[in-house]
Order: sequence, then C-alpha cells, then structure tokens
Amino acid sequence: MKTRAYTIVDALDDPALLGAALGPPTSWKTWRVVLKSAFGIGLDQREAEAFAEVAGGRSPPTKRVRELWAVVGRRGGKSRIAAALAVYLAAFCRYKLSHGETGMVLVLAASRDQGRVVYDYIVGFIKASPILRGEIANETAHEITLQSGIVIAVHSNSFRTVRGRTLVACIFDEVAFWRDESSAIPDIECYRGVLPALATTNGMLIGISSPYRKAGLLHQKHRDHFGQDGDEVLVVQGPTRSFNPTLPASTIDLLRQADPTAADSEWEAVFRDDISSFLDDQLIDAAIEHGRPLELAPSAYPEFYRAFCDASGGVGQDSYTLSIAHKEKDHFVIDLVRGTSGKFDPAAVTAEYAALCKEYRITSVTGDRYSANWVSEAWAKCGVSYVVSDIPKSQIYLECLPLFTRGLVRLPDHAKLLRELRLLERQTHRGGRESVDHPRGGRDDHANAVAGVLRTLSNYLAFNLSWDWIDGRPDPAAAETDEQRRERQHQEAAAYCRVHNR
Repeated sequence: MKTRAYTIVDALDDPALLGAALGPPTSWKTWRVVLKSAFGIGLDQREAEAFAEVAGGRSPPTKRVRELWAVVGRRGGKSRIAAALAVYLAAFCRYKLSHGETGMVLVLAASRDQGRVVYDYIVGFIKASPILRGEIANETAHEITLQSGIVIAVHSNSFRTVRGRTLVACIFDEVAFWRDESSAIPDIECYRGVLPALATTNGMLIGISSPYRKAGLLHQKHRDHFGQDGDEVLVVQGPTRSFNPTLPASTIDLLRQADPTAADSEWEAVFRDDISSFLDDQLIDAAIEHGRPLELAPSAYPEFYRAFCDASGGVGQDSYTLSIAHKEKDHFVIDLVRGTSGKFDPAAVTAEYAALCKEYRITSVTGDRYSANWVSEAWAKCGVSYVVSDIPKSQIYLECLPLFTRGLVRLPDHAKLLRELRLLERQTHRGGRESVDHPRGGRDDHANAVAGVLRTLSNYLAFNLSWDWIDGRPDPAAAETDEQRRERQHQEAAAYCRVHNR
C-alpha cells in the first residue's frame, strides 16, 4: 500500500482504515494511550496520567518498545486489539527483507477456536476499510497475503511451528491460558522460538491476556517489568472497565456474584493467589530415573506389585490409564504407565491391562468411581477384581505429597506423565480447604494413575506418611482410625504447601 506513513493512532482513528471496524475512539481511550506509548508516540498531560494508572507509574517509552505485554480483564477488547495490531503491523510498517523472503505477522492463540475469533476480527478490519480491502492478494482459512507480500497468519500455539519463519511481528493472544499436549510450558517454549525469528527484522512481540495464576511467561514479564522504566519492554495492567468502559458495571457485579473467587482475576486483572503449582519442578526432576526403560519387566523376586487405573469409555479426550508400582528398599518405583486415548473399545483395553497385571502377579486393581459397575464387571470378566478407591482424586494427590517431598518416588521419563504432574494445580478454597486438579482444559489421567498406585502401595505396606520422622517424635498413626489417618495426612500436606508457598 503506497501511502504516507501512518502511526498506529492515525490508522485507528481514520474511519477509512482501522477505524472503520473499531468504531469511535472515545470507547478505546486506554488502549489508544497504551498503543501510543508502545510505539513511542508522545502523550499529552491527560494521556500521561492515564498511562501511569495502567503502567505502574513508570515513564512512557521514548521509542517503540521491543515487547508489549497487556494484562487486561475479560471482555476488555483484547482480541479486537490483537487483530488491529496484526493488520497495522502487516499493512502500515515497512521491513527490510531479502529477495524471495516472506515476512509474516504471526498471531498465536490459546486454541483453534480462539484463533478463529482473532482471525475473523482481522478479516473484518481489512474488509471494512475501503482502502485495506484492496490490499488482499490471497485469503485462506488461517492466512491472508497482502499485495506487499506480507502474510498475516493466525494459528493455535505450538513451539514447533514457529521455527523457520521470518517474523516481522508476533502476537500472543490469551497467553496465560495456553496448553500444549507435548509441553508443560508452551508459552515459554514459543517465546524462545520466536525471538530469533524476530531478531533479524527488529520485529515487535506483543502479549495480550487476562491473568491466571502466578506462574508462566505473562506473570514473569509482569513481575520483572511492570512499573519499571525502560524502552525495551512495556507491561500494562488494568481492569476490564478501564479498557472497555462500554461494559456496564452492573453486568460485572452479577458475574462477580456467580464466581467471587475468580472475580479479581477475571475482571480486575489480578493474578490469582489461590492457585499454585502442586509439585514444583525440583521435586519432579529429582524423582525421574533418566536412562531406565519406560517400563520395567516383572521381577523374579516376590515383590509386592500394586496397580491403579483411571478408566475411560473410549470417547472424548480422556485416556484409559494404568500404572503399576512396587517398593524397592526405601523407594516407591513406578514400573510402568500406560494410556490409551482416542476411540477405542474399553473392554478390549481392560482385557489388555488385566493380562499385563497378571504378568506382575497382581490380582486386584484399584480405581475411582467412574462407571464403577461397568468397570468392575469388565475387570472381573478378566479375572482381576476392581476395588473402588475410598478417597477422591484430589485427596489421593495430597496424600502422595510426602512421598515426593522425601524423595522416595522413582518415575520413568514419561513425557505425558511428567507434563501432567507439572501442570497439577493446588487451589485453596474458603475455610482453608485445599484441592488438587488439572488446569482448565487440561488432563491428568496418567498423573492420577501414578498418584493412585503410590497411595495404594504405601497404604498396603503401612508406610508412615506423617512428618514425625523429621524430629524423632513418636508416630501417632499407630492408634489412629483410617478416617483420622486420612484427615491428618491431608492437614500435613496442606500445611507443607502453605509453608513452602506452593
């Protein structure tokens, strides 16, 4: 597009350009100030005050920043601004590229559906403008090629697919909620992947998201750069109505009543204190036995093997998993972890797992209450009894915590298992009750099977899961009922989590 040089504000305000789809600039005041600052455009006094409110009091940048991170409440216009920035960076900025080199503005979204939302906004911005619509050279389901040769692409996040491209800009949409089946840290992996691709073009990196827990790339950027003067990285943070004053306060109040625990994160853009990692990386890494086979063959010695399964019906995304373990001297060894996913015959998988258990001289398997009658009957037909766990999954995790903290667990280097363990979240509820579960949109089928067999094995061997060994006090467990023991172990695990801020 052969036009005069347009700033981001020029493009947003012009009803023949981005303003055609964005609407009146008065409803985008805060975003307008943030974008002016990010591109090194001077602010007047009123704008400077508005900027200070969302930038932690830091001074406005004096030149275009290398990275912009916006922590904004839900319905704050994040996806629309991400789309507007993608179009601006592709259509209004110039880049030095080699002959035959294709520059790309890449938008990475939390999911395919979220990516579709952003892509539709991008198409809307371009086609609403009588000038920009003529710049389309080619359009597919995920990419638009402009007459200049620059490509705007929208994909779900994957640290593998970002490599090998020439990026002139990259936008991380809702980065705090990224999930990837092959990585526990997809946000950090993608960040590492795009930096070299942006370096040669001096491209801009933009992250826009609502906050979640105090972990991950968005939280790291906020922790290290919010309120800090400097021209390289700009971090802003603000509630929904600061960025979208058109959303009625009464609507937010109603939604706050529906979920008061998450309200500060969702609408005030505050990172959550009530959610944290259950197991830290150090505990998990210390448990991995690198170099050993993924599955250990049954021992000829009379080891006490135990098994736990997390059954699935063969539809959806859940896996039918099985874990087998034994105790070897002072350690609890996970001999194998298997999982079957996708469409499968659950009876056939049960038969396969039952035959496997018999190889380890196991005649009884423990599991949760998932379709308990069907699961129990399926295992019984294969000559293995099925015992329903006496406690729910969350409590199983909490009871296993002392085994990890004492360094007593030995795990195979199993990618899915380790990823699920790293993503487990501990949440504190009203009244101090704690729970452990996978994150929203995640899975923990392999982790559940492993935690279940660890707990089953330790109970079978009457292993002391209390903390009394630390200072030599007598073990109170001897006179406890099963209910008292479970409650004590739950309280001890919860106390450890609080002390170690996990």
